[in-house]
Amino acid sequence: MSSAKMKKAAANAAMDWVTDGSIIGVGTGSTADFFIEALAANPRKIKGAVASSDSTADKLSSAGIELYDLNSTGTLSLYVDGADEANQQLQLIKGGGGALTREKIVAAASTAFVCIADSSKQVTTLGQFPLPIEVLPMARSFVAREIVKIGGDPELRDRFTTDNGNVILDIHNMEITNALELEHRINQIAGIVTCGLFAHRPADILLVGQADGSVEKITRQ
Repeated sequence: MSSAKMKKAAANAAMDWVTDGSIIGVGTGSTADFFIEALAANPRKIKGAVASSDSTADKLSSAGIELYDLNSTGTLSLYVDGADEANQQLQLIKGGGGALTREKIVAAASTAFVCIADSSKQVTTLGQFPLPIEVLPMARSFVAREIVKIGGDPELRDRFTTDNGNVILDIHNMEITNALELEHRINQIAGIVTCGLFAHRPADILLVGQADGSVEKITRQ
């Protein structure tokens, strides 16, 4: 089974956590796009959604799903999003699509975070996928030097600006053995908006599409 079909299977499985009349958070990326398709096709109708990016907002609107501002909703019951990597503790690397800051905000504002992914995203140790960090443009060089000091190899994402008007540095060559500590340490560097480590707010449930068409459910302990 292709990666796309595994992602779609996981996205369809996430509908089991969607309740009628709810306002939910929706993530960004190819796997989240399959979830938007599932929302549009399913008779279980949500009241609306909070989007984690401008692109997701456009896709939700095109699917006929009403958009809400997080400032007006209060705590959300559910956030559904993909991941670039997920370890056994359901700590994640996210931000390959550049929406990590808004994704992290919506995840933090949600009671349940259901992560959907294909099996290639499961890892024992985070860090093979470059860790994205969102940075204020004036701090780019300073932040890069600080990242080198902690063992990372930062690379500016070429010709990319986030929805918040900032730049992305992708950190290569970091084997992340203590995601909680590293997330805190990186986020203390002046000029960083946030990093793509989701360790302090990991997923609660990971739905993994498998090659045989099944979906494995992993619950955070």
